[in-house]
Amino acid sequence: SDPDTNDDQQISISLIDFDSKITLRDVTFLIKSERGEEFLFEQEFMADNGFIVFIFVSEETDSIVIEEENGGGLFGSLLGLESKMIHVKGPRLSEGGLYKFDISILTANEYSKKLEEPLVFNAGISIAQTSIHDFVDPNFGKQNIHVITYYDEISDFQYNPTLKEISYFMPFEWSESNINQTSVVHEEIKIPKNFGDLLVSGYTMYINDIKLSEDVVNIDDFFADERVVHFIIFQKELLKVFENNPNQKGMDFVIKPDRNDVHLSSVTENGQFRILVSWEPEDLKSNSNAKIIFDVTDIFLKNRPVATYYEFSMTQDDKVIFETSGTSTDSKEEHNVTEFMIPEDVTGIVHLNFKNLDNNNHAKTTIPIIINRVEDQNNSISIPDWIRNNALWWSQEQIDDNTFTQGIEYLIKNEIIVIPDTQQGNSESKEIPSWIRNNAEWW
Repeated sequence: SDPDTNDDQQISISLIDFDSKITLRDVTFLIKSERGEEFLFEQEFMADNGFIVFIFVSEETDSIVIEEENGGGLFGSLLGLESKMIHVKGPRLSEGGLYKFDISILTANEYSKKLEEPLVFNAGISIAQTSIHDFVDPNFGKQNIHVITYYDEISDFQYNPTLKEISYFMPFEWSESNINQTSVVHEEIKIPKNFGDLLVSGYTMYINDIKLSEDVVNIDDFFADERVVHFIIFQKELLKVFENNPNQKGMDFVIKPDRNDVHLSSVTENGQFRILVSWEPEDLKSNSNAKIIFDVTDIFLKNRPVATYYEFSMTQDDKVIFETSGTSTDSKEEHNVTEFMIPEDVTGIVHLNFKNLDNNNHAKTTIPIIINRVEDQNNSISIPDWIRNNALWWSQEQIDDNTFTQGIEYLIKNEIIVIPDTQQGNSESKEIPSWIRNNAEWW
């Protein structure tokens, strides 16, 4: 974030009579606060006007520092109140995340009269947090992906170029009470438009190896330099994951293309047309034939294929490799196809250019693809971090056998572990040997 920008997070707390809508005075709050899994403070605060504003400030301190002051502030001025300002200072407190508050009301309307039974409230406030992840793709070079989380801080971000798969971990309490309080979990990913491998026509999201509905995904291509993908996870999806296994820790996200074959998409600069493109063979080579298959759909007509004039070309730097023009088909069964020979001196990143659609200079877009794809040099076995975490928790008996074996099944299904064909044994025991628990702990 910009160091010259004030990114301090402000959260207000007040006690309001539900019937009269009046903010109660002389309130004593006992507040315990956490940011994600990090304990921040537990302290009493007295508010003459019943209104407190917490300002979370990032400072390089050894411990959390709390400073109180009385002042109007933005929230107080809006409500005509003098609010108590609480400055909470500590490392990385301005970065957002999930702030949890356990609030007990000890007095209300008069400091001298303590409530016989404190009123207890629990609240969670999510503040958007952005993390930037840089890596080198074997084909598209230096890339970075932004993850904006509107729930809690993420960790263990990884990108697998072979599977075109993004994965990361986020804390989450899997309980019915927490799910009932969580109306939505919103994750957002920004992908550069020069990263062709991830400009796919659709994505699938998994949480803890459970496939979510396609309805959670929304692709926004109406930015010049990046694609924004929203994942809106409502309670019904959270409950589906929870019901599959109530005994789990956090959220292990996996995001990957929603189909196995190559199928990319892009929107023209004027926002009217969407181009859907694939090619044969999937691994295009120099000095070989290429078949480019594409559809032109009209976004204003609910992405219906349309018959319109187009100009198509494949280029590399300033060199035109192939170009043609024509009128696209409006058939839902047929596709537009163009075939040509890729010269032997063309390799690496090339661009598929669609322009002058419907004779509009602004109706144009470019999709980068690869000639002579390079396999990932780090072609070693990659085991997701959540599998390793599960193994540790299982060895410490923090999760049950069923949860552990689901991780093993994931490794088998994704061919990280390959089981050879062998003769079926006669043993009917389902008990996991103790030496496996020991190995899991050492690993």
